Amino acid sequence: MSWEEKVRRVTPYVAGEQPRKKNIIKLNTNECPYPPAPGVARLAAEMDWEALRLYPDPDTSVLVNALAAYYGVKPSQVFVGVGSDDVLSLAFMTFFNGNQPILFPDVTYSFYDVWAELHGIPYKTCALDENWHIRPEDYRQPNGGVIFPNPNAPTGLAESLETVEEIIRANQDAVVIVDEAYVDFGGVSALPLVEKYDNLLVVQTFSKSRAMAGLRIGFCIGSEKLIGYLNDVKFSFNSYTMNLPSQILGAEAVRDDAWFRETTAKIIATRERVKKELKELGFSFPDSRANFIFATHESIPAEQIFRALRQADIYVRYWNKPRISEYMRITVGTDEEMDRLLDFLKEYVNSL
Repeated sequence: MSWEEKVRRVTPYVAGEQPRKKNIIKLNTNECPYPPAPGVARLAAEMDWEALRLYPDPDTSVLVNALAAYYGVKPSQVFVGVGSDDVLSLAFMTFFNGNQPILFPDVTYSFYDVWAELHGIPYKTCALDENWHIRPEDYRQPNGGVIFPNPNAPTGLAESLETVEEIIRANQDAVVIVDEAYVDFGGVSALPLVEKYDNLLVVQTFSKSRAMAGLRIGFCIGSEKLIGYLNDVKFSFNSYTMNLPSQILGAEAVRDDAWFRETTAKIIATRERVKKELKELGFSFPDSRANFIFATHESIPAEQIFRALRQADIYVRYWNKPRISEYMRITVGTDEEMDRLLDFLKEYVNSL
């Protein structure tokens, strides 16, 4: 018998390309185009680097307390992980242990099926409707748990709080996870429902609106019971998951609410302007409430546009997958970056 017969085999998640070229316009991975809050840079410069010889606080107290104060919940209702991907994977491991399949949309964040297969969790996808929205009735079937992003990825569409609550209310015998990676760009958070439903877990990230993808900070908020179970699994897996700089600098980012709101508002305003100009060029797209636009052209294949942009050193995201093969996703950058993108698209579309 070969040792390879004992290997756990999965089809891995494919992350957005991280090109190493200089002087490109990088609009393919939903990163924030603005730097973190000024206080983050100040604290980084003042940090006592000798402290790195010590293990970090396993309870991540400074960051947990900052998040609890900001969102008006108890520290015992907050869990912090190494990016929201870490939080979500641990949540899969903790809460999705029944024999019935978990449910999530067919067009959604493509890590969900990877985690399900990695952890040996049965799953079933529920098709979005013709307008890319969730159909709440699809989530009334027996299941081992529910997860969906709101706003969704890659479409950018947001569901109403009423729709989200309808799904939670129909599944009170299972854990429902609402993945809110993009909620700060125009979605409505399910956080107000946490006190009403003890089976609801709301997950967010610092990688998008708080401009800290490089530090890998994610968190979730739920009932004390849910967070307690999640911590039990975390401390059975790795007590020291988050490094010291991430804890300290993440807490500072939470405190600087003015910077967070200012940069988020800029991204939203740029997104709305770009949507209007793309429409004039023959593009159509769902009404994104994220920091990206999920666009298709009325006559030019998405893959053709993607390749033309790449030759011009403008990177966007394209998938050759069912239902989304005619779409590309454009992250919203600075006004200057988006002007360069639009200038190229105007010239390219008019040349055909």
